[in-house]
Amino acid sequence: MNPDLHTAPTVFGADELPDLRERHPLQLTLPVLRETLLGFAEEAKHIMVVADAQGHILWCEGSHATRSYAEGVGLAEGTRWSEDATGTNAMGTALAVGSSVTVHSAEHLVRTYHHWTCAASPVRDPDTGETIGVIDLSGPVETMHPSMVALVSASARLAESALLARMNAQDEELRARNMRHLVALRGEPGALLSPTGRVVAAEPYGLVPPRVDVSSDRLRLADGRDAVLEPLAQGYLLRVPRQQRLARRSVLSLSFLLPEPKVVLDAREVPISLRHAELLCALALHGGLTADQLALRLYGERGNPTTVRAELHRLRAQLGTGVLATRPYRLTAHVEADFLAVRAALRDGDVPLAASRYRGTLLSRSEAPIVLAERDDLASGVRRAVLSRGDANALWTFSQTDSGEHDVEAMEQLVRLLPPNDVRLAITNARLRRLLQDD
Repeated sequence: MNPDLHTAPTVFGADELPDLRERHPLQLTLPVLRETLLGFAEEAKHIMVVADAQGHILWCEGSHATRSYAEGVGLAEGTRWSEDATGTNAMGTALAVGSSVTVHSAEHLVRTYHHWTCAASPVRDPDTGETIGVIDLSGPVETMHPSMVALVSASARLAESALLARMNAQDEELRARNMRHLVALRGEPGALLSPTGRVVAAEPYGLVPPRVDVSSDRLRLADGRDAVLEPLAQGYLLRVPRQQRLARRSVLSLSFLLPEPKVVLDAREVPISLRHAELLCALALHGGLTADQLALRLYGERGNPTTVRAELHRLRAQLGTGVLATRPYRLTAHVEADFLAVRAALRDGDVPLAASRYRGTLLSRSEAPIVLAERDDLASGVRRAVLSRGDANALWTFSQTDSGEHDVEAMEQLVRLLPPNDVRLAITNARLRRLLQDD
């Protein structure tokens, strides 16, 4: 897009907006937003803008003079302000990064908006967690205030609270109207679900996960039982017929951060080749793959789907039934993998746990593209986490792995963190000297 000529494109006409607004969940939050933002906006000669998850402006309210000026440059209802449509701007960037953003003056890609300052914050659906829109406060550069982004962020959180209150009220109404269906099961396991599949009542407690896929009228629970979905006026009734025998799910343990891969199935160690370990690694990372997809991920463009199918056939024979399914290929056993545990610990910000579970390079002898990518992600993720955390114990643990034993920066930081009387300090100093000499 040309920064000198571009303006936000108009996507919806004035006659289309009422229907879009009526169907959008943020309509219910407008009283809260007007109460918290509109007074400030009018006093500061700003406008309050509310857009959907695609960046379409649905509401634009505030200072009359500023609104007229904004409409003249395309900052108006019915226009699209996603980054792909309008370049860097508060609304589009907040939607792209999923957090509050301020874009000031020349930070806008399009020079038309260099006289503006905008602060925006995304709003998420408390039911699904998905972003459903963005709240924005925009105005002339000269009236910009440092508290803009904090005010917009607080308003977005208030909007989410209003949506949460509405969701809780709907859940209570669903329970009041439909609890009789759950009671009528007379002890048969069951649950009441919201229209999106969220569990609002269950008997017994913990029967199903917090959310259930409601795209089909039948589903398989994690413990192997089949359940039936029956539509209700405001959601679904999930039933688990009693006559079924509980199918025990196998447990597949993958230890691939060791010098040699180790596989244990239901407490029985299974001899494993590197090629089969690579297959299990790919399926654990991305379940539901075709032979073509596996061939590409494991061997790149030279991969042969026929060879992959043959290897999968041998692997199924080795593991037995109830572990590997086809069409698409996926693991049906409960998977406990050391590399997945490290991934989860990093995602949760638990640096000590990530460092303790990261015992070395993922499948160190493998050259498969999917393994190389995951290997680099794990190594760099753990390294970045322990360095930024500044935890001596986590750094020491990392320094004992093949990824950390030659890391000069990690050793230098460890020397600074360890107390003088710690025996590990002398060991670390000696290693650091050797590394510096080798360099």
